Amino acid sequence: MVRLSIATAGFFLATLLSIPALAQTRPLVTEEMMVKTSDPGIEIYVRNKRPADMTSFRPEQTVLYVHGATYPSETAFDLKLDGLSWMEYIAARGYDVWLLDLRGYGKSTRPKEMADKPEANPPIVNGETAVKDIGTAVDFILRHRNIPRLNLLGWSWGTTLMATYTTQNAAKVERLVLYAPSWIRQTPSLVQAGAGKLGAYRMVNRDQARERWYTGVPEDKKASLIPAGWFDAWAAATFATDPDGATMNPPVVRAPNGVVQDGAEFFGAGKPYYDPAKITAPTLLVGAEWDRDTPPYMAQTLFPLLVNSPGKRYVALAEGTHSIIMERNRLKLFEAVQAFLDEAKKS
Repeated sequence: MVRLSIATAGFFLATLLSIPALAQTRPLVTEEMMVKTSDPGIEIYVRNKRPADMTSFRPEQTVLYVHGATYPSETAFDLKLDGLSWMEYIAARGYDVWLLDLRGYGKSTRPKEMADKPEANPPIVNGETAVKDIGTAVDFILRHRNIPRLNLLGWSWGTTLMATYTTQNAAKVERLVLYAPSWIRQTPSLVQAGAGKLGAYRMVNRDQARERWYTGVPEDKKASLIPAGWFDAWAAATFATDPDGATMNPPVVRAPNGVVQDGAEFFGAGKPYYDPAKITAPTLLVGAEWDRDTPPYMAQTLFPLLVNSPGKRYVALAEGTHSIIMERNRLKLFEAVQAFLDEAKKS
């Protein structure tokens, strides 16, 4: 399935938000596709946004994003807040931008185990399976655009997945961006599945999502962290991606527990999931000071281990959480990542 649309990305608020100068309007093309995996009955959802006048494609101008442990890609990376999503921000600067929902998330196929009660099956969609989905998406994009490699951008668990993929497929990765990178834990994970035996998936409601988001934020900063209406916009978009979860009381988003199992066996047990020394692409680590999901110590520990990453960089952002992508300081994240990506275009 392929859906195509063309829209004008209106950047009328560019001046208000101090976004670097670009054309006030630039038409963007949007395509949505379901890509078959090697597993029967499993398809993964990808979305593409790019300038409508883009006719040639190059590795340094191609980006693939993948989400974290709980929520799908499009409801954060392509969520319009004040008329602008991060995906559009990158695309409007001349990039061919893609997002991926791993199986079990968003618009991708939900494994059959998610039709049962969680306790009926063991955890599903672990890192190995997720990295395989990333490989399927990467190969699809490379064939579709006739390019040899591309940039990878991951958030949270997505950083572990993108980094792991990079260690296994160095020739296919131009640059690597790890936003809120996970690494070996010194503190408990905020991604929990509750007491008892770990089941196939877990359920998260709006109140739990809000509580997790604000963890670590000073009391006197909470009121100004998220502009009015932004949390509700994110929650409405996110919870709408799980129609079955929406029928529950209260409504929930269901998320596979493979990540929780991996977390307990690797980072939570003091064991690395991948070898950072095997990353040979230029790599950016970027995170925010109030992040309690992947606290700053993780990036600070990981950074010196990237011994073979040329031009590696670590950027710490003030007054933001794990979800700074949707907070008042989100443009600081956008600008830091954009500067890193743009370096390849200039070289």
